[in-house]
Amino acid sequence: MVNPKATTTSERSRDVLVRALRSEVDLTVEYTRRRGHAVSLARQAAEAGVELVVTLGGDGTVNEAVNGLMTATPPTVDLPRGPAERLPALAVVPGGSTNVFARALGLPREWPDGTSMILEGLRLGRFRTIGLGRADDRYFTFCAGLGLDAAVIREVERARLRGRVSTPGLYLRSAVSHYFVGADRRHPAIRLERPGEPAEAELATVIIQNTAPWTYLGKRAVNPNPEASFDLGLDVMGLRQLHVPSTTRTVTQLLSGSPNPRGRQVLRLHDQTEFTVVASRPQAFQLDGDYLGERQKVRFASVPHALRVIC
Repeated sequence: MVNPKATTTSERSRDVLVRALRSEVDLTVEYTRRRGHAVSLARQAAEAGVELVVTLGGDGTVNEAVNGLMTATPPTVDLPRGPAERLPALAVVPGGSTNVFARALGLPREWPDGTSMILEGLRLGRFRTIGLGRADDRYFTFCAGLGLDAAVIREVERARLRGRVSTPGLYLRSAVSHYFVGADRRHPAIRLERPGEPAEAELATVIIQNTAPWTYLGKRAVNPNPEASFDLGLDVMGLRQLHVPSTTRTVTQLLSGSPNPRGRQVLRLHDQTEFTVVASRPQAFQLDGDYLGERQKVRFASVPHALRVIC
């Protein structure tokens, strides 16, 4: 499954990748043609009994493929198997600008090295079973967010539509601009509710992680919840206020060599099974780095042992 608009590959490099994979597996190539197309392609592959789905693209393509797999009805099998074993395995060739999911799996940043590692994994039968996150009815692989981070992604996507190239500098400029101009820093609107626990109210922004790191700025990992893992539940970091001193301190902690954000304005929750985020006014919402509009209520859940991946 190839995203022809993948930012770090060319038509020639995609041809090289296809030939390399065809040397190891019986391969059918499908190109995504619009947003959401990878969902239907992956679902069709799973329901046709395909054993492996390979994506070439960024984190958005991976997210769509995962949602297609997780919502498929694969052919019935006689032997009892777990949910992950009934679905095709997933192999991810990094082709986007950031490739957080692939890098969190330990794959190299560049697609030629990533392809070599995947081919080796196929030959050796090397895979792992990972957990996913779910936000209402949509799955995510590494992160979600309501508030500031999602609003920054919205601004970056608008800039890309105007022809700007996605770079760490663009994200930083968009974050600073939105923080000082677009954010309502005086009136925190978000509340986090957990079964059997007091609500955490008056949060200005919430970041949810299914693994670490949350994202990258170039080669630098940004890690609000460094203990987050594919093998555990969801981790949360929320900021109660967006005052300049406390926010500056938290950002400095995030970018340090040993990130461990803390302070009176920081909420940290580890290994959570389920929770609901409720806002008094619409908040920007993102999954796996894709802006999905505004929401006022999202139920999050951890989905353990959900998917097999080649790594």
